[in-house]
Amino acid sequence: MIWLFVIILCYLIGSFPSGYLVGKSQGIDIRQHGSGNIGATNVVRVMGKKWGYLVFFCDALKGFISVKVGVWLAAGAGLTLAGVLAGICCIIGHNYTVWLRFKGGKGIATSIGVLLAMVPIVIVLIVLVVWLVVFFVCKYVSLASICAALSLPVAVLTLFPLVAHGNYWVLLVFSVIVAALAVWRHRSNIDRLLHGKENRFGTKR
Repeated sequence: MIWLFVIILCYLIGSFPSGYLVGKSQGIDIRQHGSGNIGATNVVRVMGKKWGYLVFFCDALKGFISVKVGVWLAAGAGLTLAGVLAGICCIIGHNYTVWLRFKGGKGIATSIGVLLAMVPIVIVLIVLVVWLVVFFVCKYVSLASICAALSLPVAVLTLFPLVAHGNYWVLLVFSVIVAALAVWRHRSNIDRLLHGKENRFGTKR
């Protein structure tokens, strides 16, 4: 029963539509502007950095809190598994929020919050560095996010000594699932990238 409660609660935490609510607070339905996505990147494009950064913080906080809540509720019954389950459910909640007819964001900020609560900080830093390098070289947020997501399981696998304990394989599988969710949510961006139609950051849609 406790596992079902963790799944439902963390999904609902993740489904809190930060970008949509921030937009509405300023009289804007963010779904009707820019890319139509409720994530931080679209909020930055449409409403400016101040609001975009706020959405990023809120979305990341959802992921961090969900993992901590899942571990707390598990109370010793498989702490790493509880954190993994909570984090994945939170990301799914963000990507497919029940409050907006199961249309949400792409889960990058929420995934970062989950990672901060789940894996050694050096792994998070590697993922962030990959994102920054790709972004500043190419100016594509989507490509940077995809590359950063793919770097996660590679970083976990490469830095085996830092996570080499009884739960290593759970974390490795977790990192693969997080990366797969991120790439799946960016499939339309991948199509535009392949056809040269993806907009660089700073350009108008």
